[in-house]
Amino acid sequence: MSEEVEARKDPKDRARRSPVNLAERYGLGGLLVLMILVFGLVAPTSRLFFSAPNIQNILANQSVAGLIALAMVITLVAGYFDISVAAIAGISSVTMASLLASNQVPLWMAMLVSVLFALVAGVINAALITALDLDPFIVTLGTYVLINGILLAFTGGRVVQGVPAEIGTWGAGQWLGIARPFWLLLLAATIVWYLLNQTPFGRRLAAIGSNRSAAGLAGIGVKRHVFIAYMLGALVAGFAGVLLTVRSGSADAASAPSFLFPALAAVFLGQTTIKPGYPNVVGTMIGVFFVAIAVNGFTLLGAQNWITQVFNGGVLVLAVVFSKVMVRVRDRNAKKGNGEAT
Repeated sequence: MSEEVEARKDPKDRARRSPVNLAERYGLGGLLVLMILVFGLVAPTSRLFFSAPNIQNILANQSVAGLIALAMVITLVAGYFDISVAAIAGISSVTMASLLASNQVPLWMAMLVSVLFALVAGVINAALITALDLDPFIVTLGTYVLINGILLAFTGGRVVQGVPAEIGTWGAGQWLGIARPFWLLLLAATIVWYLLNQTPFGRRLAAIGSNRSAAGLAGIGVKRHVFIAYMLGALVAGFAGVLLTVRSGSADAASAPSFLFPALAAVFLGQTTIKPGYPNVVGTMIGVFFVAIAVNGFTLLGAQNWITQVFNGGVLVLAVVFSKVMVRVRDRNAKKGNGEAT
């Protein structure tokens, strides 16, 4: 009897429960736990790794990278790249620090203006991509470089200082024993997850990412949804820039853009887990801390600075390859399943 019930089960349900599928969905999370155990219990780093200052440092430092990665995920769900979000965060960060340093603008206004500037950059990207139908990767790569140059010219290559000390003190504080920036990242990740997974807008973005032509034929306003996605990505990046200034108590042209490759690595690592082949929020957060803990562990081991760049670059390439393989395997299985159904 049990064999008959098992035979009647949906083949897709059996596939989801297969050991290979479970390894694909949760493998990166398992590697993250294993890496934490190795650095925390086995390696020479064990004494320092689990120390409260080091843990707080990891949680707080990844808040900005996590927000920038979330900004990328919003457009990537629709199949559109946004390389510029790290530089857009730089606009917000430098603007906020400059306004606060003048001692003539209250905090709330400095934050509002900074995020609005970031939003303007997102609107420009969205207009170029949707109205002119330009390649999103080329456009956002170009605006990334352009914004970097503008920020460098504006700051003169100097650090913008003069941010009130109490702002940096707030950014270094804790809630319930955990760094405040981490709670803000957790809140942002929850909001973006809900938007992409539990709302009609998020489901339409996913439909566009799956098949743009079919989505258009189904009545989805592709350009309108993509335009909004770029605005939302810039909005999240704007908050990332604000948080960066709060965390550091200053700003410079290079700080925010330097988060580009760690965030990219996290996003593509995220596509290898939870929902293999798809950009997703939970996987991206796992990717953020996978990269962060690996780099932190190497640093505690005394590794040289170039190790960080090699690791980020290598992980990014491997994640892109693995994600592409997952997409092809999924498409092949889908075609096979359709063939069996007919």
